[in-house]
Amino acid sequence: MSENSLSSSSAQRRPDFNGKGSRFSKPLFFILLAAGLAFAGLNLVNDVEQTNTPVTSYLPFFLLGLALLIALGFEFVNGFHDTANAVATVIYTHSLTPGVAVVWSGFCNFMGVLLSSGVVAFGIISLLPVELILQASSGNGFAMVYALLFSAIIWNLGTWYFGLPSSSSHTLIGSIIGVGVANAMLHGRSGLSGVDWDQALKVGYALLLSPVVGFVCAGLLLWVMKIFIRNRQLYQAPKSDQPPPVWIRGLLILTCTGVSFAHGSNDGQKGMGLIMLILVGTMPIAYALNRSLPADQIPRVAALTEVTAHQLLQLQPATAHPPAARDVLTGFVGSNNMNADVLPALARTLTEVGDQIRRYGSMDNIPAQAVTNTRNQMYLASESIKHLQNAKVTLPQETERNLKAVKAELDSATRFIPMWVKVVVAIALGLGTMVGWRRIVVTVGERIGKTHLSYAQGASAELVAMMTIGAADGFGLPVSTTHVLSSGVAGTMAANRSGLQFSTLRNLAVAWILTLPVSILLSALLYWLFTHF
Repeated sequence: MSENSLSSSSAQRRPDFNGKGSRFSKPLFFILLAAGLAFAGLNLVNDVEQTNTPVTSYLPFFLLGLALLIALGFEFVNGFHDTANAVATVIYTHSLTPGVAVVWSGFCNFMGVLLSSGVVAFGIISLLPVELILQASSGNGFAMVYALLFSAIIWNLGTWYFGLPSSSSHTLIGSIIGVGVANAMLHGRSGLSGVDWDQALKVGYALLLSPVVGFVCAGLLLWVMKIFIRNRQLYQAPKSDQPPPVWIRGLLILTCTGVSFAHGSNDGQKGMGLIMLILVGTMPIAYALNRSLPADQIPRVAALTEVTAHQLLQLQPATAHPPAARDVLTGFVGSNNMNADVLPALARTLTEVGDQIRRYGSMDNIPAQAVTNTRNQMYLASESIKHLQNAKVTLPQETERNLKAVKAELDSATRFIPMWVKVVVAIALGLGTMVGWRRIVVTVGERIGKTHLSYAQGASAELVAMMTIGAADGFGLPVSTTHVLSSGVAGTMAANRSGLQFSTLRNLAVAWILTLPVSILLSALLYWLFTHF
């Protein structure tokens, strides 16, 4: 049978995408949208009021509101771009109607974001050059955030328009690399010095391997199922628009639920990380430091920093006229080049951090003019300790233990996500899931294989995607729902000898190959443009 006739047959069994939704769906959508924005606004005002700092200018509020809208727009686009993959299998096996599937997936994405750990969020942020993170409240900081967001949104919308399941994770990481490279070149340095390449390679491996894992594991799972589960109906395409048997339907809905939840948990954190950068840059008095830390923790942290600083100076005493600690540590984090000034510089920074928090007694008491500097010192010290650990610098065991403990305390003070941020990102991602999903669903459901998706193929692809994304979330690695699930569907088609539509696979491969260089170039150009405004 020719490819065209198979495509025609698939089209005849295509789910009804034109069914009328509930008359309450659009009003509910706008009610939830308005509620999310109002919730964010009320929490912002409340957080600023709790700092007891008088408002002297409304410009930061304007910049913050604009940046938040763009960041939530990225998550909204991410929702209808990526999550369409999660619902394609249940829709094309008639396990759920399209309307029910996208609403359920949106709810699961919402819950995934709310229950996420935040590890992926700060893993993404760690790709940025430390000097830009330290300058989050400067013009360059705003240029960085706007360049990242606009670049990611433009590429996501472009690939969505052509129905190509490209990766939002891939796009965002390329945008981050582009900003880092452009920032380094604008300051007269090599572009290679503008990115934490160790972290970039770690993330890159996850993005590169996840499609291979999806293809191979989904194909193997289907093969194993055929050996042990001898139910012919499981391996046949739906013959009508009737739902499958209850146990098959339950399995497919369960895997759709898992993929949607895992997608929310993993992808939602990327938006959280960017929003925290925005909040730190525009409202440092309220968001630069975690003000929920208990006051009785402060003396212990101050004592720990003092002891650790003393141990570092014993290992490497400072010179008579040492260079500025911030310059030394920024250079070390950017280049990973260990030298005799690093340990003394880290010791001086830890001492200053300990003196600051001991003097004020709690995070709430640190005055507005000192908050940004204290936060930057904490962040820089934490990043320096991480790079010392990655560089395998030989230190006494007690010193290593103290450095690890200090890093944990510093991270708890600087790497936190308020609950309201999780809620508004969850709303944006959940609402995005319910809009514009058809283009990607048709590509996954009809244009990867030459035959209609069977129940077993849908379950295999979804199960592997759910487990892969969940495992990556546990390790703090961003992976692409799109890549894992699309390659999983292709793997089941290959294992079933159903045939693959190579024109679609070629387009997917081209989008996958182009995403990184295009997003790097686009974000670099946007960053250059915004820094010259």
